[in-house]
Amino acid sequence: MRLQKVLAAAGLGSRRKCEEFITAGRVTVNGEVSDELGARVNPDADVIHVDGVRIAQTSGHVVVALNKPRGVVTTMSDEHGRECVGDLVAEFEERLFHVGRLDADTEGLLLLTNDGELSQRLGHPSHGIIKTYLAKLEGRVDKGVITKIIAGVVIDGSPVAVTDCKLIETGKSHSIVEISIHEGRNRILRRLFDEVGHPVVDLVRTQIGPILLGNLKSGHVRTLANKELGKLYNAVGL
Repeated sequence: MRLQKVLAAAGLGSRRKCEEFITAGRVTVNGEVSDELGARVNPDADVIHVDGVRIAQTSGHVVVALNKPRGVVTTMSDEHGRECVGDLVAEFEERLFHVGRLDADTEGLLLLTNDGELSQRLGHPSHGIIKTYLAKLEGRVDKGVITKIIAGVVIDGSPVAVTDCKLIETGKSHSIVEISIHEGRNRILRRLFDEVGHPVVDLVRTQIGPILLGNLKSGHVRTLANKELGKLYNAVGL
């Protein structure tokens, strides 16, 4: 397929606009600048970037963002009849799988895809994909607690890999903290906050790598836009 046709199909603009990207040297194919009109590519195999951002191609891969509600289990089906994330993406023809998981009591951003390589890389600690949460905690959290969390609270013999922790709001009975981590041990944030004496009341994941929850309503889904997909693939080296 001609390169400009692939770019246009990926939503980068008209065929003429995509030709301008090519002749300006802004397009690479498999790491090499491709500035000749009429060049042919395989959109299922070739890796194409425009201005350093990988484009979504026509491989049939889909990535979906879901705002998982509290009480919904992170499985594609449930033998006990509980509501699960599979119920919330039943409209998609593609066979989607969740990337990682959120426990039933945690809300927020969950990615689902039919791209096995992307899913594997997003879940592998070597890629250091950072996940950000807003946590409503019991009690008044002070700066000393935040300092302790950033320094590394040891759980099961190893410190929790926190990249950032900020006190957003504090009161007599509850506090709100924003925390970013790049590990995925089971219920690790709830265990972390228990360890520092401030149990979790509510927990919401707001970001995975470059992908934001934004104003997506609880229980709703959206397919990632082309630019978001490019950033996500770049983040895991694809």
